[in-house]
Amino acid sequence: MSYARVLCAGLVGVAGHVVEVEADLSNGLPTLVLTGLPDTSLNEARDRVRAAIVNSGHDWPQRRITVNLLPAALPKHGSGFDLPVAAAVLVGAGSLPPERLGGVALIGELGLDGTVRPVRGVLPMVAAAARAGVGRVIVPLGNACEATVVPGVTVRAVDTLHRLIEYARGAGTLLDPPAVPPAPLPPGPDLADLAGQETGRYALEIAAAGGHHLALFGPPGAGKTMLAERLPTILPELDDDAALEVTALQSIAGILPPDGRLVRRPPFQAPHHSSTLAALVGGGSGLIRPGALSLAHRGVLFLDEVPEMGRATLQALRQPLESGRVVLSRARGTVEYPARAQLVVAANPCPCASPAGDQACRCGPTVRRRYLGRLSGPLLDRIDMRVNLLPVRAAQLLVDSEPAEPSATVAARVARARAAAAERWAPGGWRTNAEVPGPTLRRAPWRLPGRDTAVLHSALDRGVLSARGYDRCLRLAWTVADLDGRSRPSEGDVCEAYQLRMGEANVRGSR
Repeated sequence: MSYARVLCAGLVGVAGHVVEVEADLSNGLPTLVLTGLPDTSLNEARDRVRAAIVNSGHDWPQRRITVNLLPAALPKHGSGFDLPVAAAVLVGAGSLPPERLGGVALIGELGLDGTVRPVRGVLPMVAAAARAGVGRVIVPLGNACEATVVPGVTVRAVDTLHRLIEYARGAGTLLDPPAVPPAPLPPGPDLADLAGQETGRYALEIAAAGGHHLALFGPPGAGKTMLAERLPTILPELDDDAALEVTALQSIAGILPPDGRLVRRPPFQAPHHSSTLAALVGGGSGLIRPGALSLAHRGVLFLDEVPEMGRATLQALRQPLESGRVVLSRARGTVEYPARAQLVVAANPCPCASPAGDQACRCGPTVRRRYLGRLSGPLLDRIDMRVNLLPVRAAQLLVDSEPAEPSATVAARVARARAAAAERWAPGGWRTNAEVPGPTLRRAPWRLPGRDTAVLHSALDRGVLSARGYDRCLRLAWTVADLDGRSRPSEGDVCEAYQLRMGEANVRGSR
């Protein structure tokens, strides 16, 4: 037999695709030619596959070998095609019978000694194979736990090419996925650690309940970073669909935990203020990787010292914050990554950043405006709430008093508010108030009476509030009502939402 076909899977962005690996062996000068839009790492598979077969104790066919990857118009990248290419070559040379590899998707990178090494993105690849009706997959042993997350697929693992060859010949067996118990999640930071900042705590609770973006302004040591780091601890655990999306993104990025289980905790990404555009939104030459924004999907993206970030980098966030996705176009194609993350930005009020706040500031008004002006108006308009934090006083930091509310208590209120919002917006398919389109909130039956929204109408007519800001205030008002257990917002809720939007919020009274 001089022709063979083996199934595999590839990735374009976060979407997996089933790929057919064809091998044709003909008379001619011994060589191996790869076709089907392979990238550099895939072209180098020629040498890896040859060395792996020879060092596994098998003969390399001395013929002209053409390997084609179908569909030919789909870009192929990565080393996960090594194992199926080796299998197709051996089947085409007659060294392996094709029966036991029929209808099985093979994924894996080969070492020169014939070992099968784990690769990135196995989860979305196996999911694509399942959607295409492929019921069995063979993956590297290091990816086996990850592959078992996909339902309806029989997963077997290999550690060496020799084991796969022996299995195909009926003289050996494959490995079962290891039974690795999930590692316990380390305890996260707790809101009880935060001294004072009642307004910031309340804004954080609203952000968690409605999925809103948040901007924190204040002097060093006021608690901006502490608040942002504790937002994931009051967010609900990810449901099955969201957990699968997040786990797939972490698999592609190569940061999935060793046990390969579904990620249930909302992710938290805090890139340094010197991060590049590609690091934040994704990119790269050739292979387009997800950035911090996509890795924070269904979680929190925290940008500290945001005025110190590059202007072009910050402006790249504007479109993804509206659409919930990142679309990256390159010469060889377009890749789309999900990016529905909650944005939290933090900034000092001025370059001198005195811990005492405005009283000890040495910067003039022009310097302060220029510093915060690096956070452009169009980007700031997409952030729902702005909170100005005051310096922490000794009475809040050192005096023994009743401990602050822990994250667990706040998380319970957030869960109730999210459940109410999810039930209300279920017909539209939205999960949180932040996802509801503005026109929906401005039409019956969700339109609020004019007397309740008068403050927003006045601000809109005076140019203080944009149309986008008007809609975001409505969403905030619905979240405030959900936290208070009411079915519709009142005039007080709308006024409170407007204050949160404009950075004029004060500490709320007791609930």
